Amino acid sequence: MNKGIVLAAPSSGCGKTVITLALLRALRRAGMRPGSLKIGPDYIDPGFHRAASGGECRTYDPWAMRRETLDDQIAPVAAQCDVVIAEGVTGLFDGAADGTGSTANAANRLGWPIVLIADVRGQGASVAALVEGFARHRDDTKIAAVIFNRVGSSRHRDILSAAMAPTGIPILGMIPRDPELALPDRHLGLIQAEEQPELNQQIDRAAGLIEAEIDLNALLDYAAPIAPAMDHGGSVPVPPLGQRIAVARDDAFSFVYPHVLDGWRRAGAAISFFSPLADDAPVAGSDAVYLPGGYPELHAEKLSRSNIFLNGLRKAAAEEATIYGECGGFMVLGDSLTDRDGQRFDMAGLLPIRTSFAEPRLQLGYRKLALHDDSFLGKKGAEYRGHEFHYSSQIGPEPPNPLFTATDAVDKAIPPAGCRRGAVMGAYIHLIDRVD
Repeated sequence: MNKGIVLAAPSSGCGKTVITLALLRALRRAGMRPGSLKIGPDYIDPGFHRAASGGECRTYDPWAMRRETLDDQIAPVAAQCDVVIAEGVTGLFDGAADGTGSTANAANRLGWPIVLIADVRGQGASVAALVEGFARHRDDTKIAAVIFNRVGSSRHRDILSAAMAPTGIPILGMIPRDPELALPDRHLGLIQAEEQPELNQQIDRAAGLIEAEIDLNALLDYAAPIAPAMDHGGSVPVPPLGQRIAVARDDAFSFVYPHVLDGWRRAGAAISFFSPLADDAPVAGSDAVYLPGGYPELHAEKLSRSNIFLNGLRKAAAEEATIYGECGGFMVLGDSLTDRDGQRFDMAGLLPIRTSFAEPRLQLGYRKLALHDDSFLGKKGAEYRGHEFHYSSQIGPEPPNPLFTATDAVDKAIPPAGCRRGAVMGAYIHLIDRVD
């Protein structure tokens, strides 16, 4: 029977992503079929998981996803893998502003034990109080073992071992400090896996370190059997835009949830892909175009000169194809995009908005959404849950015809989101799932 385990941490920055990648690669090198889940809203880390494991990775978001969608996330991973590692989000008990959706909540729903990863730089015996506090904080949270990361010396190891002995919480491994294991990042997280030519070698090196410090059999002993996921007949989290959907996919448009595309296929839609950065137009004959999020602000000049792509969007709009843009895709559907240096570049001009990255300001959080009017997404008032994470801003007057009314996770009203002009629409918010 395949097994699952959750890797969590007291906070962001403890090294859980690198350790997750190293463990996935080490398990693969040991002849197993590892797979993974990434808890919380995340487009970037699953690409690293797939690179490390060679297997499936799905996001698992207990705040934004319905039960059916959560089960559908587990099923393809469990079917292909012997062991599944779920990487947590931020700190173990951190989630949405309403207190739900945390790694602890996800572990509880999955029924999998937790291995806590603690960064021990700058502390010795005090780490025992930290670990014990996390272990005792909630009765429904089971911490099976701990991994200490960035251990400084053999003396440091001895101090940590002695401090942990009275707690009864086993130490699964101690990973030495190695600054070369750090992964490069930028404003929305790690630089994407596809953009790092040396990533495979870096993961191999991290796996070698893990193999020397962690007993993989002990890790598997802590893991719990994966309960069979209920078959809900295939949920459709977001209705398909059309029956022949052209999806932008390259380094500028890469933030796509597989569960959304799976839902479209289950609904009978055919999906094709094209690259705006290669100056491709949407595939001929498409009755819908999807521009997902990504990093158009890093490629604004090139996109502005991609006339085949931009004219292809305009042609699709003139033919009344449904065109939907999320975050970066929303920016490209507007009149202009201003980059970090303050240079303004013309975009598709299909929505009456202008966006700018010249003065980056973080917009982050879960969103509850209701449709402002009827559209392909449903009838007016139909509800969704989504996530917002960007540093660019919409500038100029608010456009007419918003797409959604919106609140945050604690039901505090925020300004209407997105914009619509005929069959062209979009918003900064990434849709994750509908609400029944």
